[in-house]
Amino acid sequence: MPRFRILLFILVSSMPGFAPGAESRQVSLNEAVLRACRAMPAGGGYSASSAASRLLESSMSVTAGTLVIDPQHASPSFCSSATYLLFVSVISQLVSDGSLTLSPENLNALLVHGQGDGAGVWGRWNANGPGTARLFKELGLGTNFTDFADALPGDFMKIFWTSEIGMRERGHSVVYLGTLNVGGVESVRFWSSNQPLGYGEKTVARSKIAQALFSRLDRPANLSRIASMPKVDPYLSSLLSKPSSPAEMRRMCGY
Repeated sequence: MPRFRILLFILVSSMPGFAPGAESRQVSLNEAVLRACRAMPAGGGYSASSAASRLLESSMSVTAGTLVIDPQHASPSFCSSATYLLFVSVISQLVSDGSLTLSPENLNALLVHGQGDGAGVWGRWNANGPGTARLFKELGLGTNFTDFADALPGDFMKIFWTSEIGMRERGHSVVYLGTLNVGGVESVRFWSSNQPLGYGEKTVARSKIAQALFSRLDRPANLSRIASMPKVDPYLSSLLSKPSSPAEMRRMCGY
């Protein structure tokens, strides 16, 4: 290697944020998710109404090939709208800083237009069951797993408050922030839109979580595959009217 290139490599490698390999790249992507959490507004109220969905729709647009996000428009909010807005904000930032290139068609496919459960990108994310994890599996956006020992702050996480998956489930779409001890109780900290205040952090005892499914964003460039994805995912759309099982969820999400 010529002397100039050696000196340049030493200079660049000493700079904050230098990512020489896949591990550093992953830390960078998870940190991008955490930065997006910190940049989101606080509060705003919680509502899962059709009006809140319309506000989410109005909070994002594609202008001159750029994905424009205004989270202030999406209040009140609900859990999946919060995590999806955060996901799209991360993608927007990656496109803006030149880390990611997506066609106008791909960017437009990320917009919310009232898609039903399992339809398009938003309809998959917003579906009952493992919506985010199924989307990550279909497009190859990242890794799905269930072990808390493998989780990192900045992973997306679907919490199931009961053993039910699908039509009778009680769940919560969040960004995982880590575990901590609260008065001798192992607890889980996360960011989402939480009842009743809206956007913000929350901590719950881990024992209250019946099951959890993590999704780690590590290949955002695979959003370029959106056009090859079926318009509707039959598995996710079916969960409006029928239950699923842990085994079926595992098979459909590839973990």
